[in-house]
Amino acid sequence: MADMATWLELGGAAAGAGGLGYAKVRAPRVYWSLVGMPVTWGRFTWTYRSTMEVCGLTVQPSGMRAFMTRNLARREVRPSAPKVRRVRGTSTGLRVTLRLPAGLEPADVAASSERLRHAWGVRSVIVVETKPGYVELRMTGYDVLARVRMPRKARPRDLVVPVALREDGSVFERDYRAAPMALTLGATLSGKSVYQRNLIKGLAQLPVGLVGIDCKRGVEHGRYAPRLSALATTPDMAGQLIDALVTEMEERFDLLALYGVSDLWELPEHLRPVPLVVLIDEVAELFLVTSKKDEPARDRTVMQLVRLGQMARAIGIYLEVCGQRFGSDLGRGATALRAQLTGRVVHRVNDKQTADMGLSDIAPDAVAAVTSIAPDRPGVAVAGDTSGGWSRIRTPETSPDEAAAVCRDFAHLAPDPPFLAPFRPVIRTVPPMPAAPPRVIPQQTP
Repeated sequence: MADMATWLELGGAAAGAGGLGYAKVRAPRVYWSLVGMPVTWGRFTWTYRSTMEVCGLTVQPSGMRAFMTRNLARREVRPSAPKVRRVRGTSTGLRVTLRLPAGLEPADVAASSERLRHAWGVRSVIVVETKPGYVELRMTGYDVLARVRMPRKARPRDLVVPVALREDGSVFERDYRAAPMALTLGATLSGKSVYQRNLIKGLAQLPVGLVGIDCKRGVEHGRYAPRLSALATTPDMAGQLIDALVTEMEERFDLLALYGVSDLWELPEHLRPVPLVVLIDEVAELFLVTSKKDEPARDRTVMQLVRLGQMARAIGIYLEVCGQRFGSDLGRGATALRAQLTGRVVHRVNDKQTADMGLSDIAPDAVAAVTSIAPDRPGVAVAGDTSGGWSRIRTPETSPDEAAAVCRDFAHLAPDPPFLAPFRPVIRTVPPMPAAPPRVIPQQTP
């Protein structure tokens, strides 16, 4: 009986170890909550003071404090480290709030993030300033971007679309009120199309108008036709559509002036025109010309786009520009348009110059992160903003059929403004694929 109990105990221990090993690979959130977080929390608590000293994140105390410590408390005067105000565990890591002593700034802590990551054995440490004098260390216990699973509570709302997951486990959202114009860059097979599908899938569920410009004969946006209010599939048609949008912009400005407001959202709901999101796929097609005689039309289209980028935010027209490259080499007006696109998302690129085009003017530190994205991780990108901040993100896998199904389900939300009537997409029935002809095997003659 004693031998049986011993074998049962050993078997239970082996099964538990095997279960933890399986969870570490297949269910990292469970493994982190059961094993990783308690171990990391203990390591952080036990080694915090020494780690701060080794990383140079301590300062000498003031003369009065040193005097009081030496003469009244009868203790050795030691350098002051940031005070831990709060430690909170999450399903992906730890959040630690620190109060910085006089003489330290958030940049000092951010410069030591790699050393802190290795000292505490976590996947990454991201330093975020929460308010003056306070920073938050966002530690990630495992590779959150390996298998992206969006939280269930991440739902589209009020022109805010959750499209990806950050490496610290938080949700990256495309907020059109905060960043009305955006640029998305990426090489072929980098995940740029998947990002766009997630964006369209979320926008389709909101009461906004979607305007597609896809000069590849509509092969990307054509499947979303039930939810689109307009679709241009050639450069000439795109120029006409952009002209119509500029005319609508001027009429909306007249409406704002009539009621003495400066923003669309200041109008009462019954007077407010529907917001429009203009989705441009492969923007380089609007810049390229095949002959000299096409250049005036190209220049007009680009200048009209620049006008939309400069002024259309106030009247609820937003640009979402995608492409593989975007810079002065495309032609006249490219740099002026890029300057109006405040939101930036850059996937894996083929050269450093493309990364510079997307991020060097708003977040120079992010360029190195873009060039280090591995080819075997499609969907990983770097998102930057005009504040200089940036983060790694990854978009969950979404098939074209899934995005198209959402567009069909919410087709009743597609507005029908009269000025877009000439560009209304025609919904065609996709013919079935023809069957392959039977294979004829030649008979061998005897």
